[in-house]
Amino acid sequence: MAGRLLVAVTPEPLDLVAVHAHLAAPAAGGEVVFTGTVRDHHAGRHVTALEFEAYAEMAVAELTRLGEALLGRWDLCRVALLHRTGRVEVGGACVVVGVSAAHRAEAFEAARHGIDTLKAEAPIWKREHFEGGEAWVTNHP
Repeated sequence: MAGRLLVAVTPEPLDLVAVHAHLAAPAAGGEVVFTGTVRDHHAGRHVTALEFEAYAEMAVAELTRLGEALLGRWDLCRVALLHRTGRVEVGGACVVVGVSAAHRAEAFEAARHGIDTLKAEAPIWKREHFEGGEAWVTNHP
């Protein structure tokens, strides 16, 4: 699976051009890329930013395990799983799940499963900064 899987947990902005370059494959009929961004509201409060912390080694291991599971379950060409750490402002990308496949149905299913599983299982924690305070978000999905 080497070369078919791109995984990163990084404080740097996520490079969507690099994600698309990684997903490109001669056998791919398409790519599905989900990019999670910071929105300006949550639970009736005005959000100013999110801050992510991760147990980096474990998070990379978990994303690698997830990527290998996606490649094993669906007939995918390539997979990309990336997550930001640190402060991410409103509008900024904080997570990317991308897959390429010969057919769209597999790509959509795998990408949906990928983001849902990543948010439920990766050791990455989110703190919400909002007008008047901040709070750790316990429900990561």
